Amino acid sequence: MIDEKPESEGASALAPFRHGIFRAVWSASLVSNFGGLIQGVGAAWMMTTIATSPYQVALVQASTTLPIMLFALVAGAIADSFDRRKVMLVAQTFMLVVSVLLTVFTWYGLMTPWTLLAFTFLIDSGTALNSPSWQASVGDMVPRNKVPAAVALNSMGFNLTRSVGPAIGGIIVAAAGAAAAFAANAVSYIGLIVVMARWKPDVPVSTLPRESLGAAMGAGLRYVAMSPNIGKVLVRGAAFGFSAGAVLALLPLVARDVVKGDALTYGIMLGSFGIGAVGGALISVRLRQMLSSETMVRCAFAGFAVCAFNAAISHHAWQTSLGLLVGGACWVIALSHFNVTVQMATPRWVVGRVLSVYQTATFGGIALGSWIWGVVADAHGAETALIAAAIAMLAGGAIGFVLPLPQQQVLNLDPLNRFKEPHLALDLKPRSGPIAIMIEYIIRHEDEAEFLATMAERGRIRRRDGARNWTLARDLENPTIWIEHYHTPTWLEYVRHNGRITHADAMVGERLRALHSGDEPPRVRRVIERPTTAGTALVMAKGPIEH
Repeated sequence: MIDEKPESEGASALAPFRHGIFRAVWSASLVSNFGGLIQGVGAAWMMTTIATSPYQVALVQASTTLPIMLFALVAGAIADSFDRRKVMLVAQTFMLVVSVLLTVFTWYGLMTPWTLLAFTFLIDSGTALNSPSWQASVGDMVPRNKVPAAVALNSMGFNLTRSVGPAIGGIIVAAAGAAAAFAANAVSYIGLIVVMARWKPDVPVSTLPRESLGAAMGAGLRYVAMSPNIGKVLVRGAAFGFSAGAVLALLPLVARDVVKGDALTYGIMLGSFGIGAVGGALISVRLRQMLSSETMVRCAFAGFAVCAFNAAISHHAWQTSLGLLVGGACWVIALSHFNVTVQMATPRWVVGRVLSVYQTATFGGIALGSWIWGVVADAHGAETALIAAAIAMLAGGAIGFVLPLPQQQVLNLDPLNRFKEPHLALDLKPRSGPIAIMIEYIIRHEDEAEFLATMAERGRIRRRDGARNWTLARDLENPTIWIEHYHTPTWLEYVRHNGRITHADAMVGERLRALHSGDEPPRVRRVIERPTTAGTALVMAKGPIEH
């Protein structure tokens, strides 16, 4: 079902600022991101002074993205299973503590390359825990039709700080050392922690028991596996992260060795990247209205390839910075579009897990790319590595000829909430099972082709939402009768499965009921399988029609 209010109505670039909680969280995040970028400049530049090879310098970028690749799925399951506000509070507090320890170790001269990598890994492990809850909470702060604009504003906020934060970070590092940069980051968490502690979101309370983390992660992976359009986003996001991550990973070496600069030069270059990213965020909503998804992403790949190639051949900081303006815009246009596509294609019950899988793919690509491009730079120089990365970016854009991104639709993915547990003659417990469901349709010969096409979509939705062993059978004696059949492991999982149906999913059920030619609605049977010494007995229960 298409949402009644499309993105173009009431969802201008600044529309989310009309919501007070979004303004407060956005502002506090601005300060936190500012501190994080100062810390990043301090860590990257400190590594250039204590590292023994370019490989270790590139590993700073890898250590910031590897935790997201490793822990994002668990964090996504936590985001969908627990109070997201509390999850974010725990993550922000953890990062504050680690940042304080990083400052102390640096102040007392205890830092080595591997200790620095360990601290950056821990800080970004907190980011990995925080990120799915933070991104999924956007839908709790603003209406669904404003989510694309809110995602773009979040990107813009981060890159506003990136436009000035790195330069200021470079000044701080040059004037007072890396310890001062790390201390500034520690202080920056306090405002966001206060805002999160005071926020009281109106989140629906589930009447069902919480899923175990293992089951929740399995449900998230199953949803992604049964959603072809999301799979395309994962492939393109991984390709973009793998190739584009080379620029940020090798930029400290470009500043030091290629343009012969210092920490301030590096900060200014990162600032140029951030300014470009702000511009990209401001125009991204408009671009989504003018261009197809695939055209936007291909342009982003091509633009970033130009940025990488320019960084490789330029020996002037101003020329490299101009290229980074383009790279920053393309970075935000691509990644924010991937994020929006995932969010708009995913219902609230699983959005944290799906976002975490997307992050695993994208940041896994960045981490892998940072390592590989670092190895290439170590052997052949940063310039060669950047030229190779630019070629990889062009190849990543060409993937779109095989796996084009879908054009965005604003679907109504709110839960249908039409299912009610039937009255059962048996005293079933939530753990009772396995449950088998059979739905009988009567289909005219002339409607068979449409029925089969619609039923294929129904089967994908069933399996995506947790059904097992889904099949479609035809009666041999009465060929007009078709039987849909599937299992759930327990009665609780059957109820949970029906609670996941959205308004958009219900349209498939409505098409099937329209094709049903019987005088009565399609007949539904629910049975529980019971083992016996001779085989398996089925105990039947009848109830209302499924949707």
